[in-house]
Amino acid sequence: MNLHKSLPAACLLLTLLGGCNGSGSNVKIEAVDSTEMRALKPPGELPEAEKKRYHDAIESFIQRTGFLRNFSGGILIAKNGVPVYEHYQGFRDFKTRDSLTAETPLQIASTSKPFTAAAVLQLVERGKVGLNDSVSRYFPGFPYPVTVRMLLNHRSGLPNYLYYMDKDKRWDRKKLATNEDIVNTLLTWNVPRSYRPDVHFSYCNTNYVLLASIVEKVTGEKFPAYMKKNFFDRFGMTHTYVKTVNDATFNQSYNRGNAPWILDFSDGPYGDKNVYSTPQDLLKWDQAWYQGLVLGKAMADSAATPNSNERPSMHNYGLGWRLLKAPKDKQVIYHNGHWHGFNSAFARLTHEQGTVIILSNKFNPAVYPFARALYNAFGNYDGKQQEGEE
Repeated sequence: MNLHKSLPAACLLLTLLGGCNGSGSNVKIEAVDSTEMRALKPPGELPEAEKKRYHDAIESFIQRTGFLRNFSGGILIAKNGVPVYEHYQGFRDFKTRDSLTAETPLQIASTSKPFTAAAVLQLVERGKVGLNDSVSRYFPGFPYPVTVRMLLNHRSGLPNYLYYMDKDKRWDRKKLATNEDIVNTLLTWNVPRSYRPDVHFSYCNTNYVLLASIVEKVTGEKFPAYMKKNFFDRFGMTHTYVKTVNDATFNQSYNRGNAPWILDFSDGPYGDKNVYSTPQDLLKWDQAWYQGLVLGKAMADSAATPNSNERPSMHNYGLGWRLLKAPKDKQVIYHNGHWHGFNSAFARLTHEQGTVIILSNKFNPAVYPFARALYNAFGNYDGKQQEGEE
């Protein structure tokens, strides 16, 4: 384990961030009954001595960095599906001082996108959606020449609803928008596209709102219910759900001063965000990929294949996943997230079957370089990571 080598760089980043000391129809498709599908198997075995070595090295590193000083959230590091380090601290509600526990669901922000992509890719495997289908197949009159694949890999050139709706007086920023509202603005507002489709990668939340809406169009089910039946229930993710505008009870996020983040119109849509989960549930999600329960091998490999190769880079994006090329041709399959005061990091180090999960409900951009430094618990993963990357 080379965690000590990553300490100076990680500590510098944490210091700078204030955290270191030293088919287009409405035909309903029934979800496959979970009892008819292979169940998630228990995690693999890990000798106690090896588990202790990982735990002690990670514990020592975390203490040296001082990361926990201003942290509210959960950390789970696993090897072969077995947790080797797990820690929860802070508050679910800073006003009532209710403790945050392993069972506290927090919004995972853009770490929701791999779930949305998996739902779409499952429908592709079943022949219900085509990667090269035009979006207009699902939304007649859609004015942008964009395909499903371009939504998945962020090469659509679509305008980002977070920006154009924020500036347009046709929408009340205090009113929560729905996915249907986003689709309607794209159909009727004549918003200029950001660039010509499929020219380059440009991260855009509009893409994943549309993908969730396509799932609803094709299946005839609301996206939250579809995700619950096809993923969360199947994998035993009992504390995971998709939040909607009708959900009055949910865990909020907080700013550095412990004040709750005020919601606005952009908190309504799902697909791009609004999955609430826990580190333990996300470990089950990670293991479901290893066990072939999410997608078939060919489709899973496609999801983790770089889609934007205009210029050489160690960073790339597949179909719903960010990709990091590490030394010795190792690949990290990951997706971070940031929404209001929520910060999330979820990484799958497939070469060693290592998993790094950090969820926070109090604004803390140090989560990202810290998660990146923790990769080194499993080998040499040193390299540059863009701070705050979603």
